[in-house]
Amino acid sequence: MSLWFEPRLTRDWDDPSMIGLDGYVAKGGYEALSKALAMTDADIVDVVKSSGLRGRGGAGFPAGMKWGFVPRDTGKPTYVVANFDESEPGTCNNRELVERDPHRLLEGMAIAALAIGCETAYLYVRGEYLWQSMVLERAIAQAYAAGHLGPDVQGSGKRVDVVLHRGAGAYICGEETALLNSLEGFRGQPRLRPPFPAVEGLFASPTVINNVETLMNVPDILVRGAEWFRELGTEKSPGTKMVTVSGKVERPGNFEVPLGTSFRIVLEELAGGVLGGRALKAWTPGGSSTPMLTAEHLDVGLDYESLAEAGSMLGTAAIMVMDDTDCVVDCATRMVRFYAHESCGKCTPCREGSWWATRVLERLEDGQGQAPDLPIMRDLGTNLMFRAFCALADGTASVINSSLQHFPDEYEAHVRLGGCPLKVEHLEEVPA
Repeated sequence: MSLWFEPRLTRDWDDPSMIGLDGYVAKGGYEALSKALAMTDADIVDVVKSSGLRGRGGAGFPAGMKWGFVPRDTGKPTYVVANFDESEPGTCNNRELVERDPHRLLEGMAIAALAIGCETAYLYVRGEYLWQSMVLERAIAQAYAAGHLGPDVQGSGKRVDVVLHRGAGAYICGEETALLNSLEGFRGQPRLRPPFPAVEGLFASPTVINNVETLMNVPDILVRGAEWFRELGTEKSPGTKMVTVSGKVERPGNFEVPLGTSFRIVLEELAGGVLGGRALKAWTPGGSSTPMLTAEHLDVGLDYESLAEAGSMLGTAAIMVMDDTDCVVDCATRMVRFYAHESCGKCTPCREGSWWATRVLERLEDGQGQAPDLPIMRDLGTNLMFRAFCALADGTASVINSSLQHFPDEYEAHVRLGGCPLKVEHLEEVPA
């Protein structure tokens, strides 16, 4: 498969002027918004539906379908919320998109607002993203001054306001209903669904929540059309996807690829291969919350269907690469420790299960593991999966279940040798 294609979201990354309004407008910026103002809200939704654009935040739910679910006869206001709480370990592609092209996000938000009859949109930013918040504050001020946002968008008489809200650094607020609680001033904990946000979301009103990358695809879809968008990607997963590659690779970074591109191409052609030419051991397709895969899955396509068939998920497309010097049990310990720390505590399986899993994994790494620990870990993985309000517990279970599935020998070696086999082997090589 050839990697050559015309970049979309990254096509102007070599132009530093895109961070400002003048540079963005010079490249056709806000033309899509002008087009949207001349369309009905139903027509905007139909174009996005026809494009097949799927949410880029993890679940991959069709964006146009989500917009179409929003009722318009409730007597309540409607809201658009951009989820920029990018906290999944290994993920930073939204950050770079915003740093280089903030007005594209604002234009996408404004179009989404017109599509559902929204006058106030919220931009929820990860608490640690101080610089990105400053970039967005400047871009919002520029858009208001130029009339692309505010009470009379481009002289149309329609109002679209964008409110920037900085979170407090809680991973759980990446979950859409916990994000809504945070926006309302409450503790960031997930809500029971139904009702779903499209019907009863922010301030108990109909709400559309979309990831940053999802919204940044919208302006091109309106200007260039749904068929153009479908020219790249697969039939069920059209378009391109930003992937973040980190870990044991020669060239870590963010890359844009057509959905369906194999992991082999991303690893070898974009990331320069495994660091130092060592052997690939394991990798995560969508951040630490997605099940690990192995070197046997090099040719799996990076799209929702292919990865599901391989036993994992696209998630946020944060690829973390491990080589043959990495201990899988150590990696699993670090990942599960993160989820135990970030659990909001609302659900007993998540709160208690992640804590116990951390204790068992740390015991294995410290050389105190016992044979019953492996069945305990399997039991924990089973009892965490699909038993909580949100997917945080599922992420914990995915780490446990996939590492045990693909690397049972490594777990057994920790018990048999009284510690990590890689560390034991290293110690044996040291002269007495």
